[in-house]
Amino acid sequence: MRADPGTLIGIRTNAAAELLGVSPNTLRSWERRFGYPRPRRTPEGHRQYDLQELEALRRALVETGNISSAIEIARRRGEGPSNERRLLETLECFDEEGADRVLEESLAVRSVERTVEEVLLPALEALAARERREAELEAACRWATGWILAARRVVPPASRPQGVFLFDASERLDVEAIHVQALELAVRRAGFRTLLLRSEIAPDRLLRAIRALDPIAFVFCGGRTTLDRIGRLVHAVRKLGSSAPVLEYRDSMPVRGDRSLPTLGRTPTEAVEAPRVLAEGSSPSIKKAFTARRAAGAQTATDRPLADALLA
Repeated sequence: MRADPGTLIGIRTNAAAELLGVSPNTLRSWERRFGYPRPRRTPEGHRQYDLQELEALRRALVETGNISSAIEIARRRGEGPSNERRLLETLECFDEEGADRVLEESLAVRSVERTVEEVLLPALEALAARERREAELEAACRWATGWILAARRVVPPASRPQGVFLFDASERLDVEAIHVQALELAVRRAGFRTLLLRSEIAPDRLLRAIRALDPIAFVFCGGRTTLDRIGRLVHAVRKLGSSAPVLEYRDSMPVRGDRSLPTLGRTPTEAVEAPRVLAEGSSPSIKKAFTARRAAGAQTATDRPLADALLA
């Protein structure tokens, strides 16, 4: 079982062999003969087996009682639909073509949004959690940037007149920067006009951009921003006469409590709900969805002020 969606659980050889009911030597012989199950290596050179792969093999062994047949079945089950484990393996090998194939296969059974949230982002987070993978992570983030940009280019023109202004507080190309790009893609695919700019730009240099977009929301994302940047932006937009709310995404606000910003949540799918409410506030279906989430206790304490304000 998985402790976190973005973390792949690995277990050592003795524990893996015990799970399968064989000796460690037998497990290593299967790796040499069949290439399965295929462990990854720790920086110290120790084998670590993926628990999901072992579970698939264990079930197949119970069904067939034959190792070659069981491995064939386990491989087939493990490869479809595409998952973050397979994507992680390609990224660790600098295999961009393989990574493209994994996401293409995912798109055959998932939407773009689910592919990003269930495969792309968890694989990057798992890679970032591994030691001595700086080169792999940078290459993976550059590949992910290209993939998201390609997906963004084929998004149809905005179907709504409203816009959403995104401020990127990420300081380098890392997983958080990819989260920002994924957010922009989701907002565009929801039909909104978007503009994504660095949060470091002085507010007085942003006035023409704000006028051009006339956004219904300003969103800080990409890591921790500063209270000074937020304060100067709010002052600038209020001088323009805009009453659009200033929001945060994935804990970009450096403080909590009374001075915190309402949050859009932590996933692109969550985040696009707020612009929809702002754009279609009179829609009974949208209000019903937010009311149901609040009644079910799905929102965090910092999420509730946004829902309350939008439902008011």
